[in-house]
Amino acid sequence: MMKKQYLLIQRVSSIILLFWLLLFISSLLLSFNARAARLAIVIDDVGYRVNEENKILQMPVAVSIAILPDSPHGRKIAEKAHQQGREILIHLPMAPLGKQPLEKNTLHPAMSREEIDRIIQEAIQKVPHAVGLNNHMGSAMTSNLSGMEKVMQVLSHHPSHHPLYFLDSVTIGNTQVTKAAMGTSVPVIRRNVFLDNVQTEAETRHQLNRAIALARKQGFAIAIGHPHPTTVRALQQALAALPSDIELVTPGMLLSPVSTNKNHLQTVRKGSKPREPESVPTTQWAYVKRVGKEFANNAVFHTLSQHIQRLLGKTKSQQKEAKKNAQ
Repeated sequence: MMKKQYLLIQRVSSIILLFWLLLFISSLLLSFNARAARLAIVIDDVGYRVNEENKILQMPVAVSIAILPDSPHGRKIAEKAHQQGREILIHLPMAPLGKQPLEKNTLHPAMSREEIDRIIQEAIQKVPHAVGLNNHMGSAMTSNLSGMEKVMQVLSHHPSHHPLYFLDSVTIGNTQVTKAAMGTSVPVIRRNVFLDNVQTEAETRHQLNRAIALARKQGFAIAIGHPHPTTVRALQQALAALPSDIELVTPGMLLSPVSTNKNHLQTVRKGSKPREPESVPTTQWAYVKRVGKEFANNAVFHTLSQHIQRLLGKTKSQQKEAKKNAQ
């Protein structure tokens, strides 16, 4: 009788464990799909080329735009984009190291904080609904720690319910943007790939594929392009056939789980870098290993196992006691 009871408990325990295993794997699969590799695309220099920019506004709403404050069509494009729920950035002109033609109100390292404050506040008025900004050119400005600290101080005192985030376009290797933001409330993220340094459709597709590969490797990537006809055509084709494991997101969505399309952006901890998403397994074996690790560390699994072991141990002791009494 005791032996039959022991076998019955073993079978029931196996069924229960199998049920929990299937339930856990199902939930993990859903979680894995939810953490697809994320790709953010930002189109810079918006406000001058209406024909191409209107085509950009026909792309998926997650494709964000960065508008030059003193461009002739910037405000109109901003209003259109906002109506779509599209994320808008201020493409803030900053001094380059070279002698390129400069936009009006270009920031220079030697400017006073008051002058920088005036230019940024005017830019905010000229580009309505912006939730972030990035640098237009700016190799001289972004490599100057003192100059960028003044920018971050101004942004951290922006009179709003959320701070504007700063997307570092990384136009120079020794950029000081992240360091300048330390100790302020300004969230900072960095560009990973430029799509169209070479203005051909083939090169734009190649760079987009680089961004996709990087997103798969580290969980996310930010690509910046411009409203060139070749870039627009390449993106129109590529975005229509985006791989299923790639999720198109806005830059703000890489800072927090709350979408900035609704003008809600959680502030990251002062002095901290934005939290990077967990990397996505790139092979079936890597995913199987993650499932095993997650399951082995699951608290429910451990608790259930302990209860079953106690029950089986109790049954074995009862069997031994019954044999002893029979003798």
